[in-house]
Amino acid sequence: MPAAPDFPPAPNRVAPKRALISLSDKTGLEDAARALHDLGVELVSTGGTRAAIAGFGLPVKDVADLTGFPEMMDGRVKTLHPVVHGGLLGVRDEPSHAAAMTEHGIGGIDIAWIDLYPFEATVASGGGFEAAVENIDIGGPAMIRSASKNHGYVAVCVDKDAVDQVLEALKADGATTLELR
Repeated sequence: MPAAPDFPPAPNRVAPKRALISLSDKTGLEDAARALHDLGVELVSTGGTRAAIAGFGLPVKDVADLTGFPEMMDGRVKTLHPVVHGGLLGVRDEPSHAAAMTEHGIGGIDIAWIDLYPFEATVASGGGFEAAVENIDIGGPAMIRSASKNHGYVAVCVDKDAVDQVLEALKADGATTLELR
């Protein structure tokens, strides 16, 4: 097991500038995306989620515009990129992390709203082996783990209830707290 680095303490308050949203279940997406946008948070998204947000008339940046790589291999590779994971994992107050982020053009991601492909529902529906295989999520769990590892800076939302809590905090105080994150 690697030794724990001696990072500066995480801030109590983080005023988010950027949210990465990647959802299979888009329930509540329009209201939440609109609220984030109205609060000045840049929206970044993938594939169908990006199309849905754009369809609501909201500005949204495609994750491919951040990474410089298109979604590829039938959507299997979208977010597995150092720009995404560096934005989630970068300890903003650690000089070496901040320098690496600057050097490589990595912007911080302050909110990660990610849910996973509906693997269990696909299997339960009898969708077949190939459908089940395609619903094994790789990028979603990786982003959730990256964001969770850096919860000192990133609010991790895996469902609409968590997003509602973040929005409530932002509307009240303009920031998330360490306890909430």
